[in-house]
Amino acid sequence: MNKRAGAPPTIIDVARQAGVSIKTVSRVMNKEPTVHADTRARVQEAVAALNYRPQLSARSLAGAKSFLIGLLYYDPSAAFVAGVQQGATLGCREAGRHLVVESLQENGVDVQAQIESMLAALRPDGMILTPPLCDDPVILETLRANRTPCVLISPSDGGHGLPSVCMDDALAAEELANLLISLGHTAIAFIEGNQAASQRRRAGYERALKAHRLRVDPALIVPGTFQFESGVDAARKLFALPHPPTALFAANDFMALGALTEAQRQGIAVPGDLAIVGFDDSDAASLVWPALTTVRQPLAEMAMAAVEMLLSGAARIDEGDAPPVRVLPHEVIVRGSSAAPAKGRA
Repeated sequence: MNKRAGAPPTIIDVARQAGVSIKTVSRVMNKEPTVHADTRARVQEAVAALNYRPQLSARSLAGAKSFLIGLLYYDPSAAFVAGVQQGATLGCREAGRHLVVESLQENGVDVQAQIESMLAALRPDGMILTPPLCDDPVILETLRANRTPCVLISPSDGGHGLPSVCMDDALAAEELANLLISLGHTAIAFIEGNQAASQRRRAGYERALKAHRLRVDPALIVPGTFQFESGVDAARKLFALPHPPTALFAANDFMALGALTEAQRQGIAVPGDLAIVGFDDSDAASLVWPALTTVRQPLAEMAMAAVEMLLSGAARIDEGDAPPVRVLPHEVIVRGSSAAPAKGRA
């Protein structure tokens, strides 16, 4: 039967042009490794020549896979989620999958019911969980009960026995604190966050101080929530101390930017009177004045690695096996917000 004029090409057209079976075309489109290189090349040439685009619904009906990867988040930092989403989208696109981004509501709605409803509706081939959801026992147990493979991004130490992708937060924080110490600062404050990553960053900060025989002063460590306003509040407390710090290390960029705003409001020159550093290298870090010294966290790369782990089968671990953990490199970005302390204040 002739193809209807104007109709989009089908998998049958691709198979006919490449001289292979429909099943072989499907195996190539699903990136299965068992197809011979020459055959794969012929199919890919036919796909390109016909501008063939497989329909997701048809692919899902053809087998048990949904060809969907879920990204679940609840995070006050839009920059973090945007970076992860960018990498996950690219990773899924390259693998012929689609990314479904779901925001979890934490306003009293049953978390388990939300997860089960989402799984029933989407039937994802795997899930990527961002902080703080990657440490939520109810969510993790619900995914285990539904036998849904998942990869965690930056979970707490131990990783809950599941595959994970992260960076070395403690080492990065230690390097950033060492930078401040090398500039001559000895009174370095730390604004904490409310997630597991902040604990690791504090550990790196304290490790650097102890290595240089500097006192870890509890008065210079104040709590925050990873949000801008908490950085403002924390900075206000630190600036009111009888002996305020000459440098301030915030566990993320948004709190650092809040501290920078409060310093400018009080007429405290940055970096002349106070050095400020953050963590994450959000877009805003390079847009403020002075631009923020920070740590570049490889968010997009971590998300792409999580997608690859799901699709390669690394997320399916046998009982008793150690889950795979991928640690990606970071980079300290030095900008104008950090400098030596003013004369007489070191």
